[in-house]
Amino acid sequence: MRRIIFIAVGIMLSFAAFAQQNFNFNPNKLPLFRKDTFNIVNLGAAMKGGEKVTAAITKAIEACNKKGGGVVLLPPGMWLSGPFTLKSNVNLHLATGATLVFSSNFDDYQLVNTNWEGMPQIRNQSPINADGAVNIAITGNGIIDGNGDAWRMVKKDKVNPGQWKRLIESGGIVSEDKKTWFPSAKSMYGNTFKNTGAITPEKTIAFFDSVKDFLRPNMVMLANCKNVRFEGVTFQNSPAWCLHPMLCENLVVKNIKVKNPAYAQNGDGIDVESCKNVWIENSIFDVGDDALCMKSGRDADGRKRNKPTENVIIKGCTVYASHGGFVIGSEMSGGVKNVKVENCTFIGTDIGLRFKTTRGRGGVVENIVVNNIYMKDIVGEAMLFDMYYAAKDPVPQPGEKRELPKVEMKPVDETTPMFRNFSISNIYCDGAEKAIFIRGLPEAHINNIRFNNIYVKAKEGIDIQEASSIEMKNVEVISANTNPSASIINSDHLNFSQLKFSAATNLGFQISGDRNSHIIIEQSDLSNCKEKYRLDAGAVEGVIQIK
Repeated sequence: MRRIIFIAVGIMLSFAAFAQQNFNFNPNKLPLFRKDTFNIVNLGAAMKGGEKVTAAITKAIEACNKKGGGVVLLPPGMWLSGPFTLKSNVNLHLATGATLVFSSNFDDYQLVNTNWEGMPQIRNQSPINADGAVNIAITGNGIIDGNGDAWRMVKKDKVNPGQWKRLIESGGIVSEDKKTWFPSAKSMYGNTFKNTGAITPEKTIAFFDSVKDFLRPNMVMLANCKNVRFEGVTFQNSPAWCLHPMLCENLVVKNIKVKNPAYAQNGDGIDVESCKNVWIENSIFDVGDDALCMKSGRDADGRKRNKPTENVIIKGCTVYASHGGFVIGSEMSGGVKNVKVENCTFIGTDIGLRFKTTRGRGGVVENIVVNNIYMKDIVGEAMLFDMYYAAKDPVPQPGEKRELPKVEMKPVDETTPMFRNFSISNIYCDGAEKAIFIRGLPEAHINNIRFNNIYVKAKEGIDIQEASSIEMKNVEVISANTNPSASIINSDHLNFSQLKFSAATNLGFQISGDRNSHIIIEQSDLSNCKEKYRLDAGAVEGVIQIK
Protein backbone atom coordinates (compact mmCIF):
# COMPACT_ATOMS: atom_id res chain seq x y z
CA MET A 1 0.00 0.00 0.00
CA ARG A 2 2.89 2.36 0.79
CA ARG A 3 4.26 1.80 -2.72
CA ILE A 4 0.93 2.80 -4.26
CA ILE A 5 0.84 5.98 -2.17
CA PHE A 6 4.37 6.96 -3.20
CA ILE A 7 3.59 6.28 -6.87
CA ALA A 8 0.36 8.30 -6.71
CA VAL A 9 2.16 11.26 -5.10
CA GLY A 10 4.84 11.13 -7.79
CA ILE A 11 2.25 11.10 -10.56
CA MET A 12 0.37 14.04 -9.03
CA LEU A 13 3.55 16.11 -8.75
CA SER A 14 4.51 15.29 -12.34
CA PHE A 15 1.08 16.23 -13.69
CA ALA A 16 0.94 19.39 -11.57
CA ALA A 17 4.28 20.51 -12.98
CA PHE A 18 3.09 19.78 -16.52
CA ALA A 19 -0.16 21.75 -15.99
CA GLN A 20 1.84 24.81 -14.92
CA GLN A 21 4.59 24.69 -17.52
CA ASN A 22 4.97 27.37 -20.16
CA PHE A 23 5.25 26.26 -23.78
CA ASN A 24 6.96 29.56 -24.60
CA PHE A 25 4.51 30.48 -27.33
CA ASN A 26 1.14 32.20 -27.42
CA PRO A 27 -1.37 30.19 -29.48
CA ASN A 28 -3.40 33.32 -30.17
CA LYS A 29 -0.55 35.23 -31.81
CA LEU A 30 1.65 32.80 -33.72
CA PRO A 31 2.48 32.93 -36.53
CA LEU A 32 2.49 36.62 -37.54
CA PHE A 33 2.19 37.87 -41.15
CA ARG A 34 2.50 41.09 -43.10
CA LYS A 35 -0.76 42.50 -44.44
CA ASP A 36 0.31 42.37 -48.12
CA THR A 37 -2.20 40.28 -50.11
CA PHE A 38 -1.50 38.30 -53.27
CA ASN A 39 -4.77 37.38 -54.99
CA ILE A 40 -4.35 34.36 -57.28
CA VAL A 41 -6.76 35.94 -59.78
CA ASN A 42 -4.26 38.76 -60.33
CA LEU A 43 -1.64 36.14 -61.17
CA GLY A 44 -3.62 34.33 -63.86
CA ALA A 45 -6.09 32.10 -62.01
CA ALA A 46 -9.44 31.70 -63.74
CA MET A 47 -12.46 29.46 -63.35
CA LYS A 48 -13.07 28.25 -66.86
CA GLY A 49 -12.97 24.92 -68.60
CA GLY A 50 -11.62 23.09 -65.58
CA GLU A 51 -8.23 24.75 -65.93
CA LYS A 52 -5.78 24.18 -63.11
CA VAL A 53 -4.61 27.17 -61.10
CA THR A 54 -1.44 25.47 -59.83
CA ALA A 55 0.81 27.94 -61.60
CA ALA A 56 -1.04 30.97 -60.24
CA ILE A 57 -0.95 29.66 -56.65
CA THR A 58 2.75 28.85 -56.95
CA LYS A 59 3.51 32.32 -58.37
CA ALA A 60 1.56 33.95 -55.56
CA ILE A 61 3.39 31.93 -52.89
CA GLU A 62 6.80 32.69 -54.38
CA ALA A 63 6.04 36.41 -54.77
CA CYS A 64 4.69 36.60 -51.24
CA ASN A 65 7.73 34.81 -49.84
CA LYS A 66 10.22 37.00 -51.74
CA LYS A 67 8.56 40.18 -50.50
CA GLY A 68 8.89 39.08 -46.88
CA GLY A 69 5.54 37.42 -46.44
CA GLY A 70 1.82 38.13 -46.34
CA VAL A 71 -1.42 36.54 -47.49
CA VAL A 72 -2.02 34.41 -50.58
CA LEU A 73 -5.75 34.79 -51.20
CA LEU A 74 -8.07 32.30 -52.83
CA PRO A 75 -11.27 34.31 -53.44
CA PRO A 76 -14.74 32.73 -53.67
CA GLY A 77 -14.89 30.11 -56.40
CA MET A 78 -14.09 26.50 -57.27
CA TRP A 79 -10.35 26.25 -57.84
CA LEU A 80 -8.72 23.12 -59.33
CA SER A 81 -5.06 22.60 -58.59
CA GLY A 82 -2.17 20.20 -58.66
CA PRO A 83 0.21 19.96 -55.68
CA PHE A 84 2.16 22.98 -54.47
CA THR A 85 4.67 23.94 -51.78
CA LEU A 86 4.14 26.49 -49.01
CA LYS A 87 7.05 28.78 -48.19
CA SER A 88 8.06 30.81 -45.17
CA ASN A 89 5.94 33.74 -44.00
CA VAL A 90 2.97 32.78 -46.23
CA ASN A 91 -0.63 32.57 -45.02
CA LEU A 92 -2.72 30.62 -47.54
CA HIS A 93 -6.16 32.13 -46.95
CA LEU A 94 -9.38 30.70 -48.38
CA ALA A 95 -12.18 33.24 -48.41
CA THR A 96 -15.74 32.25 -47.56
CA GLY A 97 -17.06 30.50 -50.65
CA ALA A 98 -13.64 29.35 -51.84
CA THR A 99 -13.13 25.64 -52.52
CA LEU A 100 -9.71 24.30 -53.47
CA VAL A 101 -10.01 20.90 -55.16
CA PHE A 102 -6.92 18.87 -55.95
CA SER A 103 -6.49 17.10 -59.26
CA SER A 104 -7.51 13.48 -59.76
CA ASN A 105 -4.87 13.11 -62.51
CA PHE A 106 -2.10 11.06 -60.89
CA ASP A 107 0.39 12.38 -63.46
CA ASP A 108 0.21 15.74 -61.70
CA TYR A 109 1.92 14.19 -58.66
CA GLN A 110 5.62 13.38 -58.60
CA LEU A 111 7.04 10.45 -56.67
CA VAL A 112 9.13 11.90 -53.83
CA ASN A 113 11.07 10.83 -50.78
CA THR A 114 8.77 11.36 -47.83
CA ASN A 115 7.39 9.53 -44.79
CA TRP A 116 4.55 7.04 -44.42
CA GLU A 117 3.30 5.67 -41.11
CA GLY A 118 6.50 6.66 -39.36
CA MET A 119 8.98 5.29 -41.91
CA PRO A 120 10.92 6.84 -44.83
CA GLN A 121 9.13 5.93 -48.05
CA ILE A 122 8.59 6.82 -51.67
CA ARG A 123 5.09 8.26 -52.06
CA ASN A 124 3.23 10.64 -54.31
CA GLN A 125 3.83 14.29 -53.52
CA SER A 126 1.37 15.69 -50.98
CA PRO A 127 -1.11 18.20 -52.47
CA ILE A 128 0.02 20.82 -49.92
CA ASN A 129 3.55 20.38 -48.63
CA ALA A 130 6.39 22.27 -46.99
CA ASP A 131 9.80 21.42 -45.58
CA GLY A 132 11.73 23.71 -43.27
CA ALA A 133 9.33 26.63 -43.60
CA VAL A 134 8.87 29.18 -40.80
CA ASN A 135 5.68 31.15 -40.11
CA ILE A 136 3.14 29.45 -42.37
CA ALA A 137 -0.62 29.11 -42.12
CA ILE A 138 -3.74 27.83 -43.82
CA THR A 139 -6.68 29.97 -42.72
CA GLY A 140 -10.12 31.22 -43.74
CA ASN A 141 -13.60 29.79 -44.06
CA GLY A 142 -13.15 27.87 -47.31
CA ILE A 143 -12.80 24.19 -48.15
CA ILE A 144 -9.79 22.12 -49.20
CA ASP A 145 -10.75 18.86 -50.94
CA GLY A 146 -8.08 16.24 -51.63
CA ASN A 147 -10.13 14.30 -54.22
CA GLY A 148 -9.36 11.20 -52.18
CA ASP A 149 -11.98 9.03 -53.85
CA ALA A 150 -9.80 8.99 -56.95
CA TRP A 151 -6.99 7.36 -54.96
CA ARG A 152 -8.52 5.09 -52.36
CA MET A 153 -9.20 1.38 -52.51
CA VAL A 154 -12.50 0.52 -50.81
CA LYS A 155 -13.47 -2.61 -48.89
CA LYS A 156 -16.90 -3.96 -49.78
CA ASP A 157 -17.91 -4.49 -46.16
CA LYS A 158 -17.26 -0.80 -45.42
CA VAL A 159 -19.94 0.54 -47.77
CA ASN A 160 -23.61 -0.10 -48.45
CA PRO A 161 -24.82 -1.95 -51.59
CA GLY A 162 -25.65 1.27 -53.40
CA GLN A 163 -22.20 2.73 -52.83
CA TRP A 164 -20.55 -0.51 -53.92
CA LYS A 165 -22.63 -0.57 -57.12
CA ARG A 166 -21.61 2.99 -57.97
CA LEU A 167 -17.94 2.14 -57.42
CA ILE A 168 -18.16 -0.81 -59.81
CA GLU A 169 -19.93 1.30 -62.43
CA SER A 170 -17.29 4.04 -62.15
CA GLY A 171 -14.55 1.76 -63.50
CA GLY A 172 -11.53 0.48 -61.64
CA ILE A 173 -10.84 -3.16 -60.77
CA VAL A 174 -12.31 -5.55 -58.21
CA SER A 175 -10.03 -8.01 -56.45
CA GLU A 176 -10.32 -11.74 -57.17
CA ASP A 177 -12.10 -12.38 -53.87
CA LYS A 178 -14.60 -9.62 -54.79
CA LYS A 179 -14.01 -7.90 -51.45
CA THR A 180 -12.00 -4.82 -52.48
CA TRP A 181 -12.36 -2.23 -55.22
CA PHE A 182 -9.24 -0.56 -56.62
CA PRO A 183 -9.25 2.60 -58.76
CA SER A 184 -6.65 1.21 -61.18
CA ALA A 185 -4.46 -1.78 -62.05
CA LYS A 186 -1.41 -0.03 -60.58
CA SER A 187 -3.27 0.47 -57.34
CA MET A 188 -4.22 -3.20 -57.12
CA TYR A 189 -0.70 -4.32 -58.06
CA GLY A 190 0.78 -2.15 -55.30
CA ASN A 191 -1.47 -3.86 -52.79
CA THR A 192 0.25 -7.21 -53.44
CA PHE A 193 3.46 -6.08 -51.71
CA LYS A 194 4.28 -5.54 -48.05
CA ASN A 195 5.60 -2.03 -47.31
CA THR A 196 5.24 -1.17 -50.98
CA GLY A 197 6.78 2.29 -50.71
CA ALA A 198 9.71 1.26 -48.51
CA ILE A 199 13.08 2.31 -49.92
CA THR A 200 15.15 -0.84 -50.48
CA PRO A 201 18.11 -1.54 -52.80
CA GLU A 202 16.24 -3.85 -55.17
CA LYS A 203 13.45 -1.36 -55.94
CA THR A 204 14.01 0.64 -59.11
CA ILE A 205 12.34 3.75 -60.50
CA ALA A 206 10.42 1.43 -62.82
CA PHE A 207 9.08 -0.52 -59.85
CA PHE A 208 7.80 2.57 -58.07
CA ASP A 209 6.18 3.74 -61.29
CA SER A 210 4.43 0.37 -61.64
CA VAL A 211 2.76 0.86 -58.22
CA LYS A 212 2.44 4.65 -58.33
CA ASP A 213 -1.33 4.79 -57.95
CA PHE A 214 -1.12 2.75 -54.73
CA LEU A 215 1.26 5.22 -53.04
CA ARG A 216 -1.41 7.59 -51.82
CA PRO A 217 -0.22 10.95 -50.45
CA ASN A 218 -1.16 12.56 -47.16
CA MET A 219 -3.12 15.70 -48.09
CA VAL A 220 -1.20 18.29 -46.06
CA MET A 221 2.36 17.26 -45.20
CA LEU A 222 4.51 19.76 -43.31
CA ALA A 223 7.99 18.64 -42.24
CA ASN A 224 10.54 20.47 -40.08
CA CYS A 225 8.43 23.62 -39.96
CA LYS A 226 8.17 26.16 -37.16
CA ASN A 227 5.27 28.44 -36.19
CA VAL A 228 2.42 26.77 -38.06
CA ARG A 229 -1.29 27.58 -37.92
CA PHE A 230 -4.44 25.90 -39.27
CA GLU A 231 -7.59 27.91 -38.58
CA GLY A 232 -11.18 28.00 -39.79
CA VAL A 233 -10.77 25.85 -42.91
CA THR A 234 -12.60 22.61 -43.72
CA PHE A 235 -10.18 19.88 -44.82
CA GLN A 236 -11.87 16.94 -46.50
CA ASN A 237 -11.62 13.88 -48.73
CA SER A 238 -7.89 13.25 -48.29
CA PRO A 239 -6.21 10.40 -50.22
CA ALA A 240 -4.62 9.12 -46.99
CA TRP A 241 -3.96 11.01 -43.73
CA CYS A 242 -5.48 14.46 -43.89
CA LEU A 243 -3.17 16.69 -41.81
CA HIS A 244 0.35 15.45 -41.10
CA PRO A 245 2.72 17.83 -39.32
CA MET A 246 6.04 16.06 -38.72
CA LEU A 247 9.05 17.36 -36.77
CA CYS A 248 7.32 20.72 -36.40
CA GLU A 249 7.48 23.17 -33.52
CA ASN A 250 4.81 25.59 -32.34
CA LEU A 251 1.71 24.24 -34.08
CA VAL A 252 -1.70 25.88 -33.54
CA VAL A 253 -4.93 24.28 -34.80
CA LYS A 254 -8.18 26.17 -34.09
CA ASN A 255 -11.76 25.98 -35.32
CA ILE A 256 -11.14 23.63 -38.23
CA LYS A 257 -13.27 20.78 -39.59
CA VAL A 258 -11.80 17.54 -40.91
CA LYS A 259 -14.10 15.27 -42.90
CA ASN A 260 -13.46 11.94 -44.60
CA PRO A 261 -15.86 9.14 -45.54
CA ALA A 262 -16.21 6.44 -42.87
CA TYR A 263 -14.86 3.92 -45.41
CA ALA A 264 -11.70 5.97 -46.06
CA GLN A 265 -8.79 3.61 -45.37
CA ASN A 266 -5.99 5.50 -43.56
CA GLY A 267 -8.33 8.50 -43.56
CA ASP A 268 -6.92 9.94 -40.32
CA GLY A 269 -7.87 13.43 -39.17
CA ILE A 270 -4.63 14.89 -37.81
CA ASP A 271 -1.45 12.92 -37.10
CA VAL A 272 0.97 14.95 -35.00
CA GLU A 273 4.33 13.23 -35.44
CA SER A 274 7.44 14.13 -33.44
CA CYS A 275 6.22 17.69 -32.88
CA LYS A 276 6.86 20.03 -29.95
CA ASN A 277 4.44 22.62 -28.54
CA VAL A 278 1.05 21.83 -30.04
CA TRP A 279 -2.31 23.48 -29.37
CA ILE A 280 -5.50 21.98 -30.89
CA GLU A 281 -8.78 23.67 -29.99
CA ASN A 282 -12.49 23.78 -30.88
CA SER A 283 -12.23 21.58 -33.95
CA ILE A 284 -14.51 18.91 -35.41
CA PHE A 285 -13.44 15.55 -36.83
CA ASP A 286 -15.57 13.04 -38.77
CA VAL A 287 -13.15 10.66 -40.46
CA GLY A 288 -12.38 7.13 -41.63
CA ASP A 289 -9.56 6.31 -39.23
CA ASP A 290 -8.06 7.82 -36.07
CA ALA A 291 -9.10 11.42 -35.41
CA LEU A 292 -6.71 13.21 -33.01
CA CYS A 293 -3.58 11.07 -33.17
CA MET A 294 -0.12 11.49 -31.61
CA LYS A 295 2.82 9.66 -33.21
CA SER A 296 6.64 9.75 -33.26
CA GLY A 297 8.00 7.34 -35.84
CA ARG A 298 8.00 3.58 -36.21
CA ASP A 299 10.33 0.91 -34.87
CA ALA A 300 14.08 1.36 -35.50
CA ASP A 301 13.58 4.47 -37.67
CA GLY A 302 11.58 6.19 -34.95
CA ARG A 303 14.03 5.23 -32.22
CA LYS A 304 16.95 6.49 -34.31
CA ARG A 305 15.17 9.81 -34.92
CA ASN A 306 14.49 9.99 -31.15
CA LYS A 307 12.10 12.94 -31.37
CA PRO A 308 9.03 12.61 -29.15
CA THR A 309 5.76 14.39 -29.61
CA GLU A 310 5.67 16.57 -26.52
CA ASN A 311 3.90 19.49 -24.88
CA VAL A 312 0.45 19.08 -26.41
CA ILE A 313 -2.83 20.67 -25.33
CA ILE A 314 -6.12 19.56 -26.92
CA LYS A 315 -9.36 21.15 -25.76
CA GLY A 316 -12.95 21.59 -26.85
CA CYS A 317 -12.85 19.20 -29.82
CA THR A 318 -15.67 16.99 -31.12
CA VAL A 319 -15.15 13.64 -32.84
CA TYR A 320 -17.82 11.69 -34.70
CA ALA A 321 -16.97 8.66 -36.87
CA SER A 322 -13.36 7.50 -36.39
CA HIS A 323 -11.38 4.50 -35.24
CA GLY A 324 -10.40 6.49 -32.15
CA GLY A 325 -11.30 9.87 -30.67
CA PHE A 326 -8.00 10.72 -28.99
CA VAL A 327 -5.23 8.30 -29.93
CA ILE A 328 -1.57 7.68 -29.18
CA GLY A 329 0.30 5.23 -31.43
CA SER A 330 0.83 2.80 -32.70
CA GLU A 331 3.86 4.47 -34.30
CA MET A 332 5.27 6.02 -31.12
CA SER A 333 8.86 4.76 -31.16
CA GLY A 334 10.31 8.19 -30.40
CA GLY A 335 7.99 8.64 -27.42
CA VAL A 336 4.99 10.79 -26.55
CA LYS A 337 4.96 12.87 -23.37
CA ASN A 338 3.31 15.80 -21.63
CA VAL A 339 -0.10 15.72 -23.29
CA LYS A 340 -3.28 17.26 -21.88
CA VAL A 341 -6.73 16.56 -23.37
CA GLU A 342 -9.82 18.19 -21.90
CA ASN A 343 -13.45 19.09 -22.55
CA CYS A 344 -13.88 16.94 -25.65
CA THR A 345 -16.89 15.01 -26.96
CA PHE A 346 -16.79 11.69 -28.84
CA ILE A 347 -20.00 10.48 -30.50
CA GLY A 348 -20.18 7.22 -32.44
CA THR A 349 -16.42 6.62 -32.55
CA ASP A 350 -15.10 3.06 -32.61
CA ILE A 351 -13.00 3.67 -29.49
CA GLY A 352 -13.02 6.74 -27.28
CA LEU A 353 -9.55 6.98 -25.72
CA ARG A 354 -7.22 4.69 -27.69
CA PHE A 355 -3.61 4.04 -26.64
CA LYS A 356 -1.94 1.37 -28.80
CA THR A 357 1.48 -0.09 -29.41
CA THR A 358 3.17 -3.44 -29.98
CA ARG A 359 6.44 -5.25 -29.44
CA GLY A 360 9.17 -3.91 -31.69
CA ARG A 361 8.13 -0.27 -31.38
CA GLY A 362 10.11 0.72 -28.29
CA GLY A 363 9.45 4.26 -27.10
CA VAL A 364 7.91 5.64 -23.91
CA VAL A 365 4.44 7.19 -23.60
CA GLU A 366 4.16 9.10 -20.33
CA ASN A 367 2.58 12.02 -18.51
CA ILE A 368 -0.79 11.95 -20.25
CA VAL A 369 -3.66 13.90 -18.64
CA VAL A 370 -7.24 13.40 -19.86
CA ASN A 371 -10.06 15.30 -18.18
CA ASN A 372 -13.74 16.01 -18.84
CA ILE A 373 -14.48 13.72 -21.79
CA TYR A 374 -18.07 13.01 -22.80
CA MET A 375 -18.87 9.99 -24.98
CA LYS A 376 -21.97 8.47 -26.55
CA ASP A 377 -22.56 5.32 -28.61
CA ILE A 378 -18.96 4.11 -28.62
CA VAL A 379 -18.78 1.01 -30.82
CA GLY A 380 -15.90 -0.71 -29.00
CA GLU A 381 -14.06 0.26 -25.83
CA ALA A 382 -14.61 3.57 -24.11
CA MET A 383 -11.00 3.50 -22.85
CA LEU A 384 -8.36 1.18 -24.29
CA PHE A 385 -4.69 0.60 -23.50
CA ASP A 386 -3.31 -2.19 -25.70
CA MET A 387 0.26 -3.34 -26.25
CA TYR A 388 -0.75 -6.05 -28.75
CA TYR A 389 -1.86 -3.77 -31.58
CA ALA A 390 -2.17 -5.83 -34.78
CA ALA A 391 -2.88 -3.15 -37.42
CA LYS A 392 -6.52 -4.15 -37.79
CA ASP A 393 -9.74 -2.20 -37.50
CA PRO A 394 -10.60 -1.81 -33.82
CA VAL A 395 -14.02 -3.39 -34.27
CA PRO A 396 -14.23 -6.74 -36.12
CA GLN A 397 -16.48 -6.86 -39.15
CA PRO A 398 -19.53 -9.19 -39.02
CA GLY A 399 -18.36 -12.79 -39.28
CA GLU A 400 -14.69 -11.89 -38.83
CA LYS A 401 -12.82 -14.20 -36.44
CA ARG A 402 -9.78 -12.99 -34.52
CA GLU A 403 -7.41 -15.07 -32.44
CA LEU A 404 -6.13 -13.85 -29.12
CA PRO A 405 -2.40 -13.07 -29.11
CA LYS A 406 -0.04 -15.65 -27.66
CA VAL A 407 1.01 -14.52 -24.19
CA GLU A 408 4.70 -15.13 -23.56
CA MET A 409 7.43 -13.44 -21.56
CA LYS A 410 10.20 -11.91 -23.70
CA PRO A 411 13.40 -10.02 -22.81
CA VAL A 412 13.14 -6.27 -22.27
CA ASP A 413 15.30 -4.25 -24.66
CA GLU A 414 15.13 -1.07 -26.74
CA THR A 415 12.27 -2.54 -28.79
CA THR A 416 10.04 -2.89 -25.72
CA PRO A 417 7.41 -0.12 -25.56
CA MET A 418 6.38 1.53 -22.29
CA PHE A 419 3.07 3.10 -21.20
CA ARG A 420 3.19 4.89 -17.83
CA ASN A 421 1.85 7.84 -15.85
CA PHE A 422 -1.69 8.49 -17.09
CA SER A 423 -4.39 10.48 -15.29
CA ILE A 424 -7.90 9.85 -16.60
CA SER A 425 -10.64 11.81 -14.80
CA ASN A 426 -14.22 13.00 -15.16
CA ILE A 427 -15.23 10.65 -17.95
CA TYR A 428 -18.89 10.11 -18.87
CA CYS A 429 -19.82 7.48 -21.43
CA ASP A 430 -23.37 6.54 -22.36
CA GLY A 431 -22.98 3.35 -24.34
CA ALA A 432 -19.95 1.23 -25.28
CA GLU A 433 -19.06 -2.41 -25.90
CA LYS A 434 -16.57 -2.42 -23.02
CA ALA A 435 -15.87 0.20 -20.36
CA ILE A 436 -12.12 -0.12 -19.71
CA PHE A 437 -9.60 -2.45 -21.38
CA ILE A 438 -5.95 -2.54 -20.26
CA ARG A 439 -3.59 -5.12 -21.79
CA GLY A 440 0.13 -4.87 -21.19
CA LEU A 441 3.02 -7.21 -21.92
CA PRO A 442 4.21 -9.79 -19.37
CA GLU A 443 7.67 -8.22 -19.46
CA ALA A 444 6.44 -4.60 -19.58
CA HIS A 445 3.26 -3.93 -17.68
CA ILE A 446 1.19 -0.86 -18.40
CA ASN A 447 2.09 1.18 -15.36
CA ASN A 448 0.70 3.94 -13.17
CA ILE A 449 -2.77 4.80 -14.44
CA ARG A 450 -5.12 6.76 -12.23
CA PHE A 451 -8.85 6.78 -13.00
CA ASN A 452 -11.03 9.20 -11.04
CA ASN A 453 -14.72 10.05 -11.37
CA ILE A 454 -15.67 7.68 -14.16
CA TYR A 455 -19.18 6.71 -15.27
CA VAL A 456 -19.57 4.20 -18.10
CA LYS A 457 -22.62 2.36 -19.36
CA ALA A 458 -21.39 -0.57 -21.43
CA LYS A 459 -22.13 -4.18 -22.35
CA GLU A 460 -18.96 -5.32 -20.59
CA GLY A 461 -17.15 -3.88 -17.60
CA ILE A 462 -13.45 -3.74 -16.69
CA ASP A 463 -10.71 -5.93 -18.19
CA ILE A 464 -7.15 -5.59 -16.82
CA GLN A 465 -4.29 -7.78 -18.04
CA GLU A 466 -0.57 -7.48 -17.26
CA ALA A 467 -0.79 -4.10 -15.49
CA SER A 468 0.76 -2.56 -12.38
CA SER A 469 -0.13 0.32 -10.08
CA ILE A 470 -3.64 0.99 -11.38
CA GLU A 471 -5.85 3.19 -9.21
CA MET A 472 -9.61 3.48 -9.75
CA LYS A 473 -11.47 5.90 -7.50
CA ASN A 474 -15.18 6.70 -7.75
CA VAL A 475 -15.68 4.52 -10.81
CA GLU A 476 -19.20 3.37 -11.73
CA VAL A 477 -19.74 0.77 -14.42
CA ILE A 478 -23.23 -0.14 -15.57
CA SER A 479 -22.74 -3.31 -17.60
CA ALA A 480 -25.02 -5.93 -19.07
CA ASN A 481 -22.44 -8.70 -18.75
CA THR A 482 -22.13 -9.22 -15.01
CA ASN A 483 -20.22 -12.50 -15.05
CA PRO A 484 -17.74 -11.05 -14.21
CA SER A 485 -18.01 -7.28 -13.97
CA ALA A 486 -14.23 -7.02 -13.68
CA SER A 487 -11.59 -9.43 -14.98
CA ILE A 488 -7.99 -9.26 -13.76
CA ILE A 489 -5.13 -11.32 -15.21
CA ASN A 490 -1.59 -11.33 -13.83
CA SER A 491 -1.64 -7.77 -12.46
CA ASP A 492 -0.37 -6.21 -9.26
CA HIS A 493 -0.82 -3.22 -7.00
CA LEU A 494 -4.36 -2.45 -8.09
CA ASN A 495 -6.42 -0.20 -5.85
CA PHE A 496 -10.19 0.13 -6.26
CA SER A 497 -11.87 2.75 -4.07
CA GLN A 498 -15.55 3.72 -4.19
CA LEU A 499 -16.12 1.28 -7.02
CA LYS A 500 -19.71 0.62 -8.03
CA PHE A 501 -21.14 -2.07 -10.30
CA SER A 502 -24.67 -2.36 -11.64
CA ALA A 503 -27.30 -4.11 -9.55
CA ALA A 504 -27.62 -7.91 -9.44
CA THR A 505 -24.02 -8.67 -10.39
CA ASN A 506 -23.37 -12.40 -10.63
CA LEU A 507 -19.60 -12.13 -10.14
CA GLY A 508 -17.71 -9.03 -9.08
CA PHE A 509 -14.04 -9.91 -9.79
CA GLN A 510 -12.52 -12.83 -11.63
CA ILE A 511 -8.80 -13.02 -10.87
CA SER A 512 -6.73 -15.33 -13.07
CA GLY A 513 -3.04 -16.23 -13.20
CA ASP A 514 -0.22 -16.92 -10.79
CA ARG A 515 1.36 -13.45 -11.04
CA ASN A 516 -1.37 -11.43 -9.34
CA SER A 517 -0.68 -9.59 -6.09
CA HIS A 518 -1.73 -6.62 -3.94
CA ILE A 519 -5.27 -6.16 -5.27
CA ILE A 520 -7.14 -3.95 -2.82
CA ILE A 521 -10.84 -3.07 -2.86
CA GLU A 522 -11.92 -0.51 -0.29
CA GLN A 523 -14.89 1.72 0.47
CA SER A 524 -16.81 -0.18 -2.20
CA ASP A 525 -20.23 -1.74 -1.81
CA LEU A 526 -20.14 -5.26 -3.23
CA SER A 527 -23.31 -6.39 -1.45
CA ASN A 528 -25.17 -6.73 -4.74
CA CYS A 529 -22.59 -9.26 -6.02
CA LYS A 530 -23.78 -12.85 -5.70
CA GLU A 531 -20.10 -13.77 -5.61
CA LYS A 532 -17.58 -11.04 -4.74
CA TYR A 533 -14.57 -12.68 -6.35
CA ARG A 534 -13.34 -15.92 -7.86
CA LEU A 535 -9.76 -17.19 -8.21
CA ASP A 536 -8.57 -19.45 -11.03
CA ALA A 537 -5.65 -20.36 -13.30
CA GLY A 538 -3.14 -20.22 -10.46
CA ALA A 539 -4.44 -17.24 -8.49
CA VAL A 540 -4.29 -17.90 -4.75
CA GLU A 541 -6.00 -16.59 -1.64
CA GLY A 542 -4.37 -13.47 -0.27
CA VAL A 543 -3.82 -11.71 -3.62
CA ILE A 544 -7.02 -9.74 -3.05
CA GLN A 545 -8.10 -7.78 0.03
CA ILE A 546 -11.59 -6.36 0.51
CA LYS A 547 -11.67 -3.65 3.16
